[in-house]
Amino acid sequence: MNILTNSKSANAVSIRFDEIQLHVILEDGRELNIQIDWFPSLRDATQEHRENWRFIGDGEGILWKELDEEILIEGLL
Repeated sequence: MNILTNSKSANAVSIRFDEIQLHVILEDGRELNIQIDWFPSLRDATQEHRENWRFIGDGEGILWKELDEEILIEGLL
């Protein structure tokens, strides 16, 4: 029995915001575009607060400590 596994990395290497979306760049080159309306704390935050983030682990998640918001990349896929 052959089991296929997904060899693409789900770790984030970069993020950025525009007016309506969070853009997450993954290690393998994929880009996720997520509506910030899904995350009210990010939607309602100032640009300064949105930009104050850090990766969790090796890019397995993103943390905005001041906003008490944590997003796991796996949950976005």
